[in-house]
Amino acid sequence: MPARGSRDARLRTEAERTRLHAARAAWRSRTIRRRRRDTVVATVAGSLIVVGAIASQVVHAQVTAPEPTPAPTSTSAPVETPSPAPSTSPPLSPTPTQSPGE
Repeated sequence: MPARGSRDARLRTEAERTRLHAARAAWRSRTIRRRRRDTVVATVAGSLIVVGAIASQVVHAQVTAPEPTPAPTSTSAPVETPSPAPSTSPPLSPTPTQSPGE
């Protein structure tokens, strides 16, 4: 003859297993949703940073555009070419004015 209450114990055990399985499934589902959300947030934030960096570089390049080179103009005054400057360096071999024996 089966023991008293064995059916109740078995039902309680099955109910506990079902509850634990549902709790684990719900936890896993929340974890997957959170990870997906975190990935989307990180992707959007990273994309915004990259787009912002590119935009700032474009704006900076346009604000600090290179100066246009001036066009040559004709002048009526003649342009003087610089003359070579006189050399102020001492001669390489000094000429003795007095001999050492004098």
